[in-house]
Amino acid sequence: MATPASSIGTAFDIHSDSQPEARDIAVLAPWPLFTVTIECHDGETETVYLHAGGQGVWVARMVASLGQRPMLVGPFGGESRHAIRDLVEAEGIGVRAITVKGRNGGYVDDRRSGSRQRVATGAAPRLDRHEMDDLYNAAFAEGLRCGTLVMTGVPKGEVLPVDFFKRLALDLSANGVAVVADISGSLLQGVEEGLAVLKVSHEELIDAGLCESDGRDAVVAAMEKLTPKARNVVVSLADKGVLALFDGIIHFAAPPRLQVVDPSGAGDSMTAALAVASATGMSGEDALRLATAAGAMNVTRHGRGSGNMRDILELARRIDVEVPS
Repeated sequence: MATPASSIGTAFDIHSDSQPEARDIAVLAPWPLFTVTIECHDGETETVYLHAGGQGVWVARMVASLGQRPMLVGPFGGESRHAIRDLVEAEGIGVRAITVKGRNGGYVDDRRSGSRQRVATGAAPRLDRHEMDDLYNAAFAEGLRCGTLVMTGVPKGEVLPVDFFKRLALDLSANGVAVVADISGSLLQGVEEGLAVLKVSHEELIDAGLCESDGRDAVVAAMEKLTPKARNVVVSLADKGVLALFDGIIHFAAPPRLQVVDPSGAGDSMTAALAVASATGMSGEDALRLATAAGAMNVTRHGRGSGNMRDILELARRIDVEVPS
C-alpha cells in the first residue's frame, strides 16, 4: 500500500506466529474523552465502567493491541484531565499531553437494555490560538519522530478548524511522514492532499455527496474522486465487506460471518490496522485482511478499539481478498 516511513526491522507478517517488531505510531486525538457506561449483565446487577475514549483513544488502543507503540497527542484540561490521562497510560498508550484551559468532554451511555442510549454529553470548548499552535507543533513533531501519524477528526469541525488538519497533512507528507486519516464531513472536504491512506465508510461518502448508494460501481467512482487527497482509499461497506483502492488497483475483502454485539468502534479498529500496515510495509492485500479482521473482531466485543492480536491475526488469515488479474 504506502511506502512505510519506519520500515527498519522485520515487517509485520500476518501469516507468521512470531511477534512483529514494535514501531512507534503517533495518533492525533483532537479531544480525548471520558466515557461512562452502565450495563446489566445478569438482568439484576448493574455495573458502571469508566474508560478513556474518543476516536483517537480507540485507534490508539487497537494500535497497542496489534503490538505497536502508540503515542496519543491531544489536549488535556479541567478536572477530568488527570483521570483520562491515567486511564490512557494504564492501557500502555504513550501520551503527549498539551495542557489547555478548557476541560475535556465526555459522555454517559446506558446499555442496560443491550443497546447504547446516550444519557448525557459534556462538550469540549474550542481551543484558542496558542493551544492550537502547541497541539499542531506536538502532532507535527511526533509524526516526524514516529514516521506514521493517524489523523482522527472531530464532529462538525468543533474544537479545531478544518485548516488545522489541512496544513498538518501537507506539512507531514512533505517531510516524509505517512498520514493515515479517518475523517468525514467538513474535514473530508477540507483536506485536499497529503494523505497516504484515507479510510471512510460508504455512509460518509453518501453524506458528502460523492455517491448515492453502497453499490460497488458507485463507491469505486467515489473513491477515484478522492485520489487527489490520498494515495490509498479504503471504504467500509458495513456487513457487505471492504473496498480498497491501493496504488490505483481495486481490492475487495469479503466480510466474515459473525454475530454483532456492538458495531461501534469497528471503523476505528480498521483505521488502526491500516496505520500498522502502513508503518510496517505490508502489502495491500495483507493490509486489507488485517483491517477487515480488526474491524470484524471488534463488533463481537463490548469495548471499542479492543481485541487480541493473536485472535485478529487468526481471522485475518481467513479473509478472502479479490484483486483483478
